[in-house]
Amino acid sequence: MSAPFDIANPTQEHRMLRDMIRNFVSEEVEPQAHEHDRLEKFNSSLFRKLGELGLLGITVQEEFGGTGMDSTAVAIVNEELSYSDPGFCLAYLAHAQLMVNNLAYNGSTEQKARILPKVCSGEWIGCMGMSEAGQGTDVLGMATSAKPSENGSWVLNGRKMWITNGAIDDEGTPADVCMVYARTGEDENGRPQITTFIVENGMDGYSVGQKIMDKLGMRASSTAELVFEDVIIPAKNVVGSPGESMIHMMRNLEIERIALAAMAVGISRRCLSIMNSYASEREAFGKKIREFGQVQRHIGESWAEYRAMRAYVYDTAINTDLGTSGNRLDSDGVKLYSTTAAKNIADRAIQVLGGYGYVGEYVVERLWRDAKLLEIGGGTIESHQKNIARDLGRGGSPIDE
Repeated sequence: MSAPFDIANPTQEHRMLRDMIRNFVSEEVEPQAHEHDRLEKFNSSLFRKLGELGLLGITVQEEFGGTGMDSTAVAIVNEELSYSDPGFCLAYLAHAQLMVNNLAYNGSTEQKARILPKVCSGEWIGCMGMSEAGQGTDVLGMATSAKPSENGSWVLNGRKMWITNGAIDDEGTPADVCMVYARTGEDENGRPQITTFIVENGMDGYSVGQKIMDKLGMRASSTAELVFEDVIIPAKNVVGSPGESMIHMMRNLEIERIALAAMAVGISRRCLSIMNSYASEREAFGKKIREFGQVQRHIGESWAEYRAMRAYVYDTAINTDLGTSGNRLDSDGVKLYSTTAAKNIADRAIQVLGGYGYVGEYVVERLWRDAKLLEIGGGTIESHQKNIARDLGRGGSPIDE
């Protein structure tokens, strides 16, 4: 009799990947997670070890130093890292999905050959600059702009806010490489045209404006404001053709949202495991607390939601082609459902643990704090609701397929 199909591990290669990361997390990520959260410190040395494991270029073609895997592999890595340290995982996601995958699928052969081996190995740490202080979800409202020069270069000006990996150390060193979205004109209908520029550390005018401290959660990742003051961008650092980056952006947002939803799976699995074990250990009024209906409800609902999000995440991953766009409906849907469910499961875990759940020793309070960011970053839950309603309102609705 053949083994049942596991949607989260569809091939032996995926199973081996999960086992490898799970061992790495147990041995190296978990021991440092609490301390780096408490200190609000990014563990760059541990991060670079992800390069040694081939994870920083998980979706990059092998010829450029990557592993050449798929969307399911992306979900596996983000789930397993987030089981222990979502903040550390967020730094991974910003590097490997927002920057590295973006360049791997949208950059020129020259750009990929020059930059990808460095970011896949961990020699360089990368980020993506899209959000601004006054424009978050409203991407087309961005103020950062670039103007062409006669010699083919561009002059970039503006500020990007909430950038994960924007600063890679306590001294405020900016990311080694940043893919920056900027306005470069308008189309015939007056809509802003967006272009992607590769900014490298050492370019004059590229700096960290401020490190963002005292965050509610995801404290083990570095968040910063990046400043671009008359940065000269050579023509070789323009990604694709000027004005076409909305296509790049939308395609890359799909894998970002799957990765964030997979983080929610990892958070949920850890919280569920902790509350389930605690319910068997803790006694009240002469019996295990798992015998009380209130606790049974917390565990039962959490199990059902965890299994639902797990199936939805990996179904969406299996059906998402990294090289094309077109799966927005489910990449939005899976993030909308999973991120809120993860926050609720973490909340239930705190409730089951009572006072112990409110302190760092039992992990769930950190996971609860980290989970909240998932409802905001990578698109707010309100933006997903809007996109889903809009997409289902078009002809050929998939509801009855």
